Amino acid sequence: MSKQTKLSRFNDSVLAKYQVYNSVFATLPFDSVEKTGTLLPLFNESCIEGFKNGKTPTEIVDEFFTKYKSDSTEEDKISFLFKFIQYIERQVVLFDAIEDAAFPIVNNMAGVGTLRNIKEEASSKRVRNELKHYLEEFKTRLVLTAHPTQFYPGTVLTILTDLQEAIKNDDLSLIKKLLAQLGRTTFFAEKKPTPYDEAISLIWYLENVFYHSISKIYDYIHYHLFDGEDIKNEIITLGFWPCGDRDGNPFVTTETTLRVARKLRQTILKNYFRDVRQLKRRLTFPGVYEIMNEIESALYDSCITENSPVRISVKSLLSKMNAIKKTLKEEHSNLFVEEVDSFINKVKIFGFHFATMDIRQDSRVHHDVFTGIVKELQEKGDNTFPKNYLELSPDEQIQVLAKVKGDIDPEQFSEEMVVRTLGSMRAISTIQEDNGERGANRYIISNNQTALNVMETFAMLNLSGFEEGLKVDVAPLFETVDDLEIAPQVMRQLYSIPEYREHVAARGNKQNIMLGFSDGTKDGGYLMANWGIYKAKEELSKVSREFGIKVIFFDGRGGPPARGGGKTSKFYASLGENIENKEIQLTIQGQTISSNFGNLDSSQYNIEQLLGAGITNKIFNDPMNASLSDEQKGLMEDLAELSFKAYSDFKNHEMFIPYLERMSTLKYYGKANIGSRPSKRAKSDSLNFGDLRAIPFVGSWSQLKQNVPGFFGVGTAFKKYKDAGEFDKVQDLYNNSNFFKTLLENSVMSMEKSNFALTNYMAKDEEFGAFWNIIHDEYLLTKELLLELAGHKELMQNFPDGKASIAVRDSIVLPLLTIQQYALREVQLMNKPGATPDQKRLETFEKIVTRSLFGNTNASRNSA
Repeated sequence: MSKQTKLSRFNDSVLAKYQVYNSVFATLPFDSVEKTGTLLPLFNESCIEGFKNGKTPTEIVDEFFTKYKSDSTEEDKISFLFKFIQYIERQVVLFDAIEDAAFPIVNNMAGVGTLRNIKEEASSKRVRNELKHYLEEFKTRLVLTAHPTQFYPGTVLTILTDLQEAIKNDDLSLIKKLLAQLGRTTFFAEKKPTPYDEAISLIWYLENVFYHSISKIYDYIHYHLFDGEDIKNEIITLGFWPCGDRDGNPFVTTETTLRVARKLRQTILKNYFRDVRQLKRRLTFPGVYEIMNEIESALYDSCITENSPVRISVKSLLSKMNAIKKTLKEEHSNLFVEEVDSFINKVKIFGFHFATMDIRQDSRVHHDVFTGIVKELQEKGDNTFPKNYLELSPDEQIQVLAKVKGDIDPEQFSEEMVVRTLGSMRAISTIQEDNGERGANRYIISNNQTALNVMETFAMLNLSGFEEGLKVDVAPLFETVDDLEIAPQVMRQLYSIPEYREHVAARGNKQNIMLGFSDGTKDGGYLMANWGIYKAKEELSKVSREFGIKVIFFDGRGGPPARGGGKTSKFYASLGENIENKEIQLTIQGQTISSNFGNLDSSQYNIEQLLGAGITNKIFNDPMNASLSDEQKGLMEDLAELSFKAYSDFKNHEMFIPYLERMSTLKYYGKANIGSRPSKRAKSDSLNFGDLRAIPFVGSWSQLKQNVPGFFGVGTAFKKYKDAGEFDKVQDLYNNSNFFKTLLENSVMSMEKSNFALTNYMAKDEEFGAFWNIIHDEYLLTKELLLELAGHKELMQNFPDGKASIAVRDSIVLPLLTIQQYALREVQLMNKPGATPDQKRLETFEKIVTRSLFGNTNASRNSA
C-alpha cells in the first residue's frame, strides 16, 4: 500500500483520471449531445460565478443564453437544457466508474476494520480464541431492497461495470467506445419497472458480486482464522425484499413472490454449475471425476429454467463434495482440497435459496384483512372465532388469537386483499418446500404499534396450513418516535403469552425486531430518531434477556445519514454491551447497493468493515465504544428532546407542506419511473404527511441541497448548552462516546452536501421567504456549533478524501441543479393563482424537473 495520504491517492487515481477521460468524452460525436461538451464548461462557470454574485437560477440561465446563444428561441433553449441534462447524467456515470475502479487504491484493503487487520490485532492482543468463539456465533445479514434511490437502468449499469474494468486496465480504445455507447444509451425509463424487473436487477448483484465477495471473505476466515477447521456458522448471509415487500406496493402478488424465489434458486444453481465445471477440470482423478460428472449433470438439469425440477438436494450435494474431499486427503495428497472447500463453503452459505426472502405488510392492512376474515368465516357458520370476537377488548382478542390454528383456503374469501395476504403467507410454506427453510422464514409487520398487531399476523400464519410447525419468525417493525418508546412494553406483553413464547422457543429462543430509521427521522428529526432507536435497543435487549430470549435487531437503514446511513460500520462498532450484538442485519438499497457493494473490491471491503464493527464492539474493548453512563444518557435525552421540539415546530409550520409541494421536487418522484411502488401510501390528491414515504421526503430535501432531515434541530439543541455556559458537557460527550461522535459526523456529511446558494432566491419570496430563512438559520447555527465541537475550520475536515469526492460530484451536478431550479421557478410562475398556463409549455418544464432528478441523485452517492 502506498505511503501517500488517502486524499493524494484520490487526487491521483480519481480526480486526475476524471479530468483526462472527461476531456475525451467532451470530444466524442453524439447526435443527442452535439457541441454540448464545449458549451457545458462555460455554463458550469456561469453557475459558479452567478451564485457567488447572488444571482438567481433564472438569471444565470438567461444570461448564459444571451452571452453564448443570443439567437436562441425558447424552443432552442429548452432543447439545449435537455442536452445538458443528458450530458451531465453521463459525466456522473464516468466519475462513478473511475472512483469504483480506483477503490482498492484509495482504500487500504488490509487497513483498519478489514479481516487482515483484525487477525493481526487479535494475535497481538492474544485474543485469537475469543475471536474464533465469537465468529462461531456472530452473523451479519445484508438485505437487498428495491426502494427507489437508484436511477440507473440495467443497460447503464452494464456499461458502468465494463467501464470500470477498462479504466482499471487503462484501455483507452475500449473506454472511448464505451463512452460513445453511454452517449447513445437511454437513461430515462418510459414506464415504471414491475416488481419482478426490480428483483432481476438486484439478482444481478447477487450473481456477479455478492456470490464471489462473500465466499472470498468466508474462505479467508476459514483458512486464516480457523486454520481450515469446519465452521458451524454461515457468518455472512443475504436477505431479499423485491416481490416479498408488499407494504404500499399493490403490484406485488403471490405469483411474483413465488416466481422470484424460483429465480433465486435457478441463479444460485447456475453459479454452482459454473463452479463445478471449472472444478472438474482439476479433479480428474479416479473415484472423483465420476462423482463430479454426476454433480455437473444434476446441476445442469436443475437450472435450465426457473421451473426446472431440482435433481439434487443440498444435503446430497454436500455429502458428495465431502466424499470427494475425503478421497483427495486420503489418496491424492490434498490436491485442490482448498478449491473443494471453497465450493462447500458456498453451498453452506447460499444453500438453494441464495438470499432469504422477507415478506412485509402494514399492520393497518393486516387489521382490515383480519376483520374481513372473521366476518366472512362467521357468515359461513365457521366457529374458528367466537361470535363476539370483534366486540372483545384487544387483550381478550389476543387470548383467542394465541390458540388459533387451522388450514383455511384463501380462495374462499371475497375480498381481494384477504386473498392476497393469506396467499403471501402460504407462499412462505411453498418456498420452504422448494428452496429450503432459509428460502423464506420471516414476516415483517410495518407500522407495528401493539401486541395485537403481532398476534393477528401470528394467527393468520397459524391458519395457513404449515404442516410441520410454524417455521416463520414474526418480526414487528417499530418506526416512529412513539412506536419506539412503546416497543419494550409491546414485546414484554408478547413474551408473556405462553403460546407465543412457545413459538419463540421453537425458533431457537430468538426474536427478530426491525427498527426503521427513515420514518423515525421523518417523524422526529435526526437526533431524536437515532437516540430513540438506541434507547429502544437497550430496553428491548433488557426485556428479551429477562425472558431468556436473544433479540436480533434488523435495521432499516437507508443510504444518506438522514435515512440512517452514512458511516454504518462506525455506528455499529460504537454500540455498548447493553445492546444485543450477536447479529448485524440491515437493509441496503438503491444507490447504496451500487456505491458500497457494486463491485468485488468495494463489496469485500464494506462487508469486512461490518464484520469488523461487530468484532470491535465485542472483542477489542475501546472505552469510546462503552455503553453510555447515566449522566451521558441524561444529556443525550435532553439534546434529543430539544432537537425534537425544534424539528416538530418546524414540521408543524403552516408552510411546511406547501413548501414541499410547490418549491421542491417532491411530486416529481412519482413521475420518474424509477420504482414499482407509489411515492405515497394513500391515493388522495392532497398531500398528507403521514402517507408520505421517507425516500421522496428525504430525496426532495436533497434535490434542494438543503438536507433538512440530516441536521435540523441539532444546532438549536446545542445552543441551549452554549448559552448556559455548559457547552463543555456536549464537548465531553463528543470526546468520550463514539456513538455520539459518529452520529454527528454523519450529520456533518449531510451538511457538506448542502448548498443554500442554489435556493438563496427563495429568501426574497413573499410567501416562502420567512420559511426558507428558518431552514437557513438552523443550518448556519448547526454548522457553527458542530465546527466548534470538533475543533475544525471546515466541515468534514477529518475526512478529506470523502470531502473531495463530494466536491467533485457537486461540481458536476451544479449546472443540473441550476437547470432544475430554473424549471421549477417557471412551473411555479405558470401555476400562480389567476394564471392560465400554456399546457404544453407547463408539461415541458415539468419534464425538465423530472429528468434532472436522475443525475443529482446518482451523483450524491447517498451512502458516501
